[in-house]
Amino acid sequence: MNELTWFKSSYSGSEGGACVEVVTLPTTIHVRDSKVPDGPRLTLSPEAWSAFTAFARTAD
Repeated sequence: MNELTWFKSSYSGSEGGACVEVVTLPTTIHVRDSKVPDGPRLTLSPEAWSAFTAFARTAD
């Protein structure tokens, strides 16, 4: 998966730290911890990612 182009939220600061990075593909969404780029990765369906982000937008 090293050939994937990862991105982080524009809300993340430039100093690094605790960021989540994401790759969106037509059939899968990959998520990883920016501090551990070679560590475990979560793979979700687009439907599961959509449900997660909808929930996250409502959480305070």
